[in-house]
Amino acid sequence: MVDNASPECDPNRFLQEFSSIKLVKSDRNGGFAYGNNLGIQQASGEYVLLLNSDTILTENSLERSIDFIKQRPGTGVVGCRMTFPDGHIQYTARRFRSISWELLDFFRFIPWMMPYPKRSKRMLGKYFRHDKDMECDWLNGAYFLFPRKIIGELPGNKLDDRFFMYGEDQLWCEQIKKLGYKNQFFAGTSIIHINSGSTELKKQLALRKTMMKHELAIMKERKGRGVYYFFFKCIYVAKEGTRNLIKGILFRLTGKMLR
Repeated sequence: MVDNASPECDPNRFLQEFSSIKLVKSDRNGGFAYGNNLGIQQASGEYVLLLNSDTILTENSLERSIDFIKQRPGTGVVGCRMTFPDGHIQYTARRFRSISWELLDFFRFIPWMMPYPKRSKRMLGKYFRHDKDMECDWLNGAYFLFPRKIIGELPGNKLDDRFFMYGEDQLWCEQIKKLGYKNQFFAGTSIIHINSGSTELKKQLALRKTMMKHELAIMKERKGRGVYYFFFKCIYVAKEGTRNLIKGILFRLTGKMLR
């Protein structure tokens, strides 16, 4: 158990309740990746699972996911099917953003006119029903399973911790793909993810700006600072900035966050 410098209570209290745990106390809150790296350093298993605290496992998803990895040599990250508490699907299997993806998403009648197999594979995200196994570019970090050996192949032999929180799952998947691994969505098991269950609604709007900043940083790493990045930034900022403005207006009017 890693205490990421939480101010809530003395972490030694957990040892009193659970004497068998290995407690790691950090002297600072370095963020999501930093805390996970502290725990991974103490791990000895063959696989590492990052699992959010706002998730509910209703079946043996870990065993099923590990079996899935073993059947597919060369697999990097595995994510699984996630639903909101009301049963609606979360779009956890994604493509990396690109100019063509942004334009197709903006003029979304075009992908919706494509046959479903072509549309789902080309776009993923909300265009994919998450009803079958699929190789993808990146996966939601709420359920993020990978072989521990990959850590030793990453820069600095750790998960990249440049982001305090949000966007790091996409960054890790980009780096793992560069190593030659395939990231996979596994439809054979499902978990419930409350999604931002530990984040207040007001903070979620502010965090969307942080997520946009991180998205641009990842694109810069993938494509450099050239012409492609410039045009992507113009399209992406205009599209997502407008979307965030609409979400903010609706939140002030209704007190609810539009998905």
